[in-house]
Amino acid sequence: MAKLREALEEAGFGDVLTHLQSGNVVLSSNTKPEQTARKCERLIKAEFGLEIDVVVRTSADLARVVKRDPLGKVATDPKCYQVSFLAGELPAASKRKLEEALEKPEQLVVSGREIYAWHPKGVARSKLWAALAGRGLGVTATARNWTTVKKLLEMTAK
Repeated sequence: MAKLREALEEAGFGDVLTHLQSGNVVLSSNTKPEQTARKCERLIKAEFGLEIDVVVRTSADLARVVKRDPLGKVATDPKCYQVSFLAGELPAASKRKLEEALEKPEQLVVSGREIYAWHPKGVARSKLWAALAGRGLGVTATARNWTTVKKLLEMTAK
């Protein structure tokens, strides 16, 4: 992550912070989120030889995600409460597949470009999680647990 942070700073991004080892980056940019995502993808390919899809949210976007918290009353373990961030709208057929993968007591809320998922029995054996984690959504996505989402929002205030 240190090399990624350095590469992003050298590319002109400001206030670059990383969290954990899973590609969580907070930075400032003068470009629109979609342009920032493409610039980061090109940089990662050029610097590290990796083709990684990048999904960007602004600080205000993250604040809305945390404030919305549609499953907060039932999601008692933040490590089992996931938010999938989508690059665009979820196709209706993909939403139906996710709903079919639900196994009670799991819960799912699709809200704009986010999918909130509660996996009370954990993610390891969850068919819903497998459907969310795969590339079959029809849109680029990346998921973070609730602890990480809140930490990333906190980092945007620094």
